[in-house]
Amino acid sequence: MDGTKRTGYVWAISAGLNAAFAAIAAKFFSYQVIKYGLVVLFNVTMWGCYVNSLKALSSLQATVTNFAANFLSSGLAGFFLFKETLSVQVNHWMLFVPTLEILFFVYFASISSAVDMTHCELTMLEILSTEEQCKHSQI
Repeated sequence: MDGTKRTGYVWAISAGLNAAFAAIAAKFFSYQVIKYGLVVLFNVTMWGCYVNSLKALSSLQATVTNFAANFLSSGLAGFFLFKETLSVQVNHWMLFVPTLEILFFVYFASISSAVDMTHCELTMLEILSTEEQCKHSQI
């Protein structure tokens, strides 16, 4: 992985963490001015990080990485900071399996590469020339 992509993933993870921090601030602080101030601050920071991640990654890679960081850090914060528990009806596997699926999707999105546009243009030219040849052969 080159340095540009690595930087993009750092920005995307930072965006996800800032989104989780906004949710934590909304739940953690009782004083309204501090609560709303931190939520706005974390959301503005999150958008800045996300936009920077889009400069280095595809929108799929940036979005999935951002979502995974937000999902995992929000879940961990709920468990450790707020002592949230699962109900008896929810099996721990019901949360573990989707989390693994998200991590695998992040991995596969990270190894995917953008389509080479010169190949697409060449393919379009080949298609157009083939259509022209078919038109001339029908005359």
